[in-house]
Amino acid sequence: MPPPRSRAKASKRKAKPKIKAKKKDPIFIDGVRPRPMYVDYKDLDLLGKLVNRQGKLLSRRKSGCTAASQHAVTLAVKRARFMALLPYVAE
Repeated sequence: MPPPRSRAKASKRKAKPKIKAKKKDPIFIDGVRPRPMYVDYKDLDLLGKLVNRQGKLLSRRKSGCTAASQHAVTLAVKRARFMALLPYVAE
């Protein structure tokens, strides 16, 4: 029976944990959560940042929104689509 294979270059150093920089919520104003949480459906500059090229909403992971602000963004985008300010599907 052959001897067990050793791992190639077994490193004795521990891998350093990567520190992620927390994304800032685009809805927060000066780092403060607006009360009540509301996103204006007429603010197309903000909504354009939170929608991708196909017209789909960006995920919370990519946009950096909290759950409450993502919910407000979703409602604002749906209202803007209904009012024909944003397209349902990009061309």
